[in-house]
Amino acid sequence: MSDIDFGYTKGHAKKGADAKLPKIECWENQYKRDYEIKIVLPEFTSVCPKTGLPDFGVITIDYVPNKLCLELKSLKYYFLEYRDMGIFMENTANKILDDVVAACKPKRAVITAEFTPRGGLKSVITAKYGVK
Repeated sequence: MSDIDFGYTKGHAKKGADAKLPKIECWENQYKRDYEIKIVLPEFTSVCPKTGLPDFGVITIDYVPNKLCLELKSLKYYFLEYRDMGIFMENTANKILDDVVAACKPKRAVITAEFTPRGGLKSVITAKYGVK
């Protein structure tokens, strides 16, 4: 095993996880029954907090609304804030989940962040709320 130090710090690890982003607006759900909403953003971009190199991916939000549904225009503005943000891929999926849950308080939600391969490695991060 190698003892190579890649120079990552706690600061790199935390970067972006507590960023203040635009509010995700919601509208009132008109149905009492459970149904699933899937929102796909096929052109997500952010940057590595250490190198500044771009990360490209597909973000999928799958959720079962409770009283509120996510408003798409505000969601687009929310995602635009990630474009130049230094944030690890893992933090991205979990931050989006936290912000979606805070905005609409769904019955359950799954965020899948599928990033374009870099150096032969592909990362797919899945963050879940209310799913057993």
